[in-house]
Amino acid sequence: MTDNRMASRNSTFRICFIGLMAAVILVLNYLRIPFLESQLTLTNSLCVVSGLLFGPAAGFLAAGLGSGLYDIVAGWGLECFITFINKGCIALVAGLIAAKTVRKPDFSAQDRVRIIVAGVLGALTYVCLYMLKTFVFGLAIDGLTMDAVVVKMLAKLPASLINAAFAFITAPILLFALRPQLVRAGLFDKM
Repeated sequence: MTDNRMASRNSTFRICFIGLMAAVILVLNYLRIPFLESQLTLTNSLCVVSGLLFGPAAGFLAAGLGSGLYDIVAGWGLECFITFINKGCIALVAGLIAAKTVRKPDFSAQDRVRIIVAGVLGALTYVCLYMLKTFVFGLAIDGLTMDAVVVKMLAKLPASLINAAFAFITAPILLFALRPQLVRAGLFDKM
């Protein structure tokens, strides 16, 4: 097979994997586990995993598309672009930090720490962006005073941090479970 045909075939696989991950993220948005005053979901975990498996740009696309499409399907269409950006940034940050590390054949202890740090920073990026959205919407759209916006942000912060912690705990577990299976199936190099 020529190099052009091989590159085209790998591009097709990559597009399919991105679409599949976006679909999985969309569906997992519906699976929520009640926890304290919040709900846990694997969505942010898979956004981190998208960045680690596909790299920053393609991970951003998979995470953003799946989450943005969920907003449209769930009736929050006006916010889908914001969700696309915010969830995509989880994958972007994680991918920038550790996507090349994930491509290594074997992981050292330092590589595993790098992957965990990528998950932590990706998840915390979302918390920061969500707080920024709450701040801007509170002032510009809801017409709240600064004090009311701060109270609203503080009310949302614990649930956001709980979801971030759930994401950075579960994302490496998912990655370390998925990656060997993808390698064994001969699919990892096509991603």
